[in-house]
Amino acid sequence: MGDTKKVKHAGRFGARYGRGVRSRIIKIEAKQRQLHECPKCGFKRVKRISTGIYQCKKCGFKFAGGAFTPETMSGKIVKKMTKQRSFLPLARELIEIKEEKQKGLMEKKEELKEKQETEQGKEEKQVK
Repeated sequence: MGDTKKVKHAGRFGARYGRGVRSRIIKIEAKQRQLHECPKCGFKRVKRISTGIYQCKKCGFKFAGGAFTPETMSGKIVKKMTKQRSFLPLARELIEIKEEKQKGLMEKKEELKEKQETEQGKEEKQVK
């Protein structure tokens, strides 16, 4: 029911929503319903379980992905960057900056502890 030759799965909407919207739905659902390649075993056996969750029918590998496809455009870009390692110099700089900030914070905490200890020592002497 609702599946015809011309409009495919969008036939369930009948004459509603307009041709453009229904054609977009056809494209999205075609991508969503096809079998995808497994990132672990490499076979085309990955099926969409629910929104953003995919499972390989061969090896049972379950992983998260995009809403309609297991690999999003931003995911592809990140994977490409990690292969090229073009982001490593920037990552090193960020890590160094973070470590410097942490060192500075640790030093400030130590100074505050020392001040508190000296103040407590003075208060104890005054009480005696």
